[in-house]
Amino acid sequence: MKPALDILRKAARVPVDFALPARCPACGCVIAEDHRFCLDCWQQLHHLDRGCAQCGDPGIALLSGEEMCGACLADPPPFETMRAAVAYGDIARTLALRLKYGGRIGLAKTIAQAMRRHMAGLEDALLVPVPLHRGRIWRRGFNQAALIARALARGNPDRVRLDWLERTRATPFLKGMNRDRRARTVRGAFAVPKAKRAALKGRRIILIDDVYTSGSTTRACAKLLKRHGASEVHVRCWARVARRDPDDY
Repeated sequence: MKPALDILRKAARVPVDFALPARCPACGCVIAEDHRFCLDCWQQLHHLDRGCAQCGDPGIALLSGEEMCGACLADPPPFETMRAAVAYGDIARTLALRLKYGGRIGLAKTIAQAMRRHMAGLEDALLVPVPLHRGRIWRRGFNQAALIARALARGNPDRVRLDWLERTRATPFLKGMNRDRRARTVRGAFAVPKAKRAALKGRRIILIDDVYTSGSTTRACAKLLKRHGASEVHVRCWARVARRDPDDY
C-alpha cells in the first residue's frame, strides 16, 4: 500500500511544482528544491566552520578549531559552545528580516537546514529558543527563534521547550547600543518559571536564536539556565555579526 501512496504523492506534485516552482529564498530565482539556494546566493554566503572552540569567533586566527581565544580564556562565557551557520551579510540579513518582519515563516526550515551541521553530538540536548516578550509576540504573531527550534527538532515536539525561558519585561531594540549598554538593557529581563526549574536540572540545552550580535541576550539566557541547574548550554544561531560591526542588527 505504501509504494502506491508514494507514487500518487509524486504524481500529485508534478502540477504543483509546475505552477509553484521552488525558488531561492534570497533572490527568488527558480531552483530544483525548496529550502535551497541558487548557486550565486550560496557562494555569497560566508559559511562559518572555524573559530574559537568556545565562543566560535571566526575573526580570530587559530591553528585549529580546538583552541580557545584569549577573551574566553580570560573571561569564560556562560555557555560551552557558540556556533553560527553563516556570517551576517547581505544574504543572511535578507533571510533574517524576511522571517522576522516579513512573515515568511517557511524560511525557518531553510535556516534550520543550514544550522544542522553544527548540531552534531547534541542529539540528546533540548532546544530552548530565546523568548520574546508577549507584547512583541502579539504584534508579530510568532517567535522566529521558536520556529527555527521546531524546524531543528524535525517533527519531534518533545525535544523543544518553549516554556523553559520567559521574557519578563519588554526591552527596547538593541540596535545602536554598545556592548555594555546592551548587557545592562537585558539584565533581569529573563526568567526560568519556577514550575520548570526541577526539570531543567542536569539537562543539556541548545539555546536557539536567529542572529548573534554582541552576545548580550544569549549570555543573559545562558547564565540563567546554568544558574537553575542546566549541565551544559550550547548556543546555535543562523548568522553572526562581525565583531567590527556590532550595531548592524
